[in-house]
Amino acid sequence: MSQKTLGKNRDIYDGLRDEDLMKAIHRGDTEAFNALYVRYKKRLLYYFYRMLGNSNENARDFLQDIFIKIIERPDLFDPSRRFSTWLFSVAHNMCKNEYRRKHVRKIISEVENPDHFAEECEVVNGETKLMVNQIFDEISGLGEVEKTAFILYYREDFSLREIGQVLDLPEGTIKSKLFYARKKISKKFQNQEFNK
Repeated sequence: MSQKTLGKNRDIYDGLRDEDLMKAIHRGDTEAFNALYVRYKKRLLYYFYRMLGNSNENARDFLQDIFIKIIERPDLFDPSRRFSTWLFSVAHNMCKNEYRRKHVRKIISEVENPDHFAEECEVVNGETKLMVNQIFDEISGLGEVEKTAFILYYREDFSLREIGQVLDLPEGTIKSKLFYARKKISKKFQNQEFNK
């Protein structure tokens, strides 16, 4: 297959919806898997990094595990659901299982570089970058549900309904969890607005 043909095939996959890529993966299409991996690897790596105590090693291990689950069991995906909601539900459950396994209720993070896995996020200036780093450092002190809700709402741009599906909680509960998270974080950043 020529380079030109490979490039054309990649363009085809890039234009497909996530749900269509999953159907192709279910049929054994490895190019569809590659396209889905490229689409979600940074987002999931960042999520795992934040949820697992800012550990590069754990984030990479969990990223590998979630994509192995997709390869081994693509039939677990319900095509009637939005793929990103399903994927982050799986990621959330993996983190919950890890917390249980280690009997960890609160993870104390050592600040590394939180934007290391978020290269796709362009920051306007140094001051903005510092503020983003400080805000996301503060979420380490939140509980598991508040942290997930905060990341999905502010970083992944999920709706309250979608976050509720990921966490299996009503929208009203998600609203209150976000309110609690914003209130806790805003104590350190009185001049920063966190409302969408």
